[in-house]
Amino acid sequence: MFKFKKKTLIYFSVVVSSLLVVSGLFTALRNPALNSLRFPLNILTLIRREVGGVIFYHRNYLQNEFLRKESDFLKQKLRTVEDIYFENKRLKNLLSFKQKSPYKVIAAMVIARSADSWSSLIIIDKGSYQGLRRGLAVVSYLGLVGRVVELTQNTAKIMLINDPNIGVAAIVQRSRQQGAVSGTMGSSLIMRYLPRDADIKVSDTVLTSGLTEVYPKGLLIGTVVSVGEEFSGLSRYAIIKPAVNLANIEEVLIVTP
Repeated sequence: MFKFKKKTLIYFSVVVSSLLVVSGLFTALRNPALNSLRFPLNILTLIRREVGGVIFYHRNYLQNEFLRKESDFLKQKLRTVEDIYFENKRLKNLLSFKQKSPYKVIAAMVIARSADSWSSLIIIDKGSYQGLRRGLAVVSYLGLVGRVVELTQNTAKIMLINDPNIGVAAIVQRSRQQGAVSGTMGSSLIMRYLPRDADIKVSDTVLTSGLTEVYPKGLLIGTVVSVGEEFSGLSRYAIIKPAVNLANIEEVLIVTP
């Protein structure tokens, strides 16, 4: 019994010693082994990251392109809806003016501007075939636009009131002071032949007086923005902002007898 125990103890001691040696060798070899594997592992990690980056970049690029095109489409659709809304609003105002107007009028669309006088001539889609003739006054729901100067069967040229060749007998609504309004080839009009003591001031409303046969009485021309004195000192003048934005006309009404 004593010998068995002694052999067992020797065997156990040998096993433990072997384990300690193996453990020591494993510990000694572990760090060099890990160090030798670290570089290829880092390379693999870098490659995986770069490949992933390329894949994600391509995916994000395609997604961004899709979103950009969708955004452009929606913006264009919104602009179209807004354009239709404002066109309907203008046409509604034009129809309301036509229904309330004491004058007989023909509605027309602006289809072009004259190349030889871009700022003061427009072309509309109505002509002699629709009953128009030279000299007729042209208005919008906002006020006086100009008059018909040339005709074809289905189109007409309209000279705008900012052309210097147009003269309109006018009156100040508040004071009933009369004068003549003509164009300046710019965005404003000028009212002349006002006496030195003329009762006219900034913000006054200017209307057609009816003394010019072409233009019916009471059409809105614009608003006084400044008043000055002529060089001679014998009369005054007034600068008028037109009631109609002459650069953005799209629909008009022609006043017929």
